[in-house]
Amino acid sequence: MTTSLSILTVPAFDDNYLWIVHNGTDAVVVDPGDGKVILQALQEHQLQLKAILLTHHHADHIGGVPDLLQSFAVPVYGPANDKIKTVTHPLNGGDTLAIECLNVEFQVLAMPGHTLGHIAYYSQTEQVLFCGDTLFAGGCGRIFEGTPAQMLHSLNTLAALPEQTAVYCAHEYTMSNLRFALAANPNNTALQNRQLTEQHKRDQDIPTVPSTIGLEKQTNPFLRSNDPDIKRSLLAQEKIEENADELAVFTALRTWKNNF
Repeated sequence: MTTSLSILTVPAFDDNYLWIVHNGTDAVVVDPGDGKVILQALQEHQLQLKAILLTHHHADHIGGVPDLLQSFAVPVYGPANDKIKTVTHPLNGGDTLAIECLNVEFQVLAMPGHTLGHIAYYSQTEQVLFCGDTLFAGGCGRIFEGTPAQMLHSLNTLAALPEQTAVYCAHEYTMSNLRFALAANPNNTALQNRQLTEQHKRDQDIPTVPSTIGLEKQTNPFLRSNDPDIKRSLLAQEKIEENADELAVFTALRTWKNNF
């Protein structure tokens, strides 16, 4: 962090992470699927909620918004094209969102794939990314509404961010993602080492999130569709043809993960 901002990890449901970004006084919350745990965290840390940021319309990301709005009359920022009734300030990819009370500016990135209207929030000064269900630690989101081509483009957009960018995704899926990653990319020593490191965290009930863009580029198969080792694994499984391009490899990987 380059300023005095802090980010609170708020676990919810079985494996969700909700995020509170604050300066010790004022706060914004990202993807509050559960309003009660957010209200409790705000009270515990004596924070005033100033805004709500949403990435997409799934219930585990927006379900707590009505509860929060009963206690705080705040703007709700979210994707313009993702069917969220509570959004008061719709955003599109390419927009800039200035949170004045925190002195932070987010670039809004269009992330179609998981849902068609999905967006992410990236702060260059803070070197943080809130990416919802697009990029996960060691994996990526399922493609519910978009196409594999859209999802690959979204992931490549994130892979182009600075490697030190902290990746705040919305779920603790890391160990299951890494098991699949090793099946797809078995000779990746960075990946083998990551599995040991992340398992040690989970054994102590420590979150594996945030990750970094640099670590994901080294170990996440969905950012490595050009890796010959991954292509060999898919060929051995008879999931692609010899002449498969990057999109065909990515599509086969995502289909394999769906049933892994």
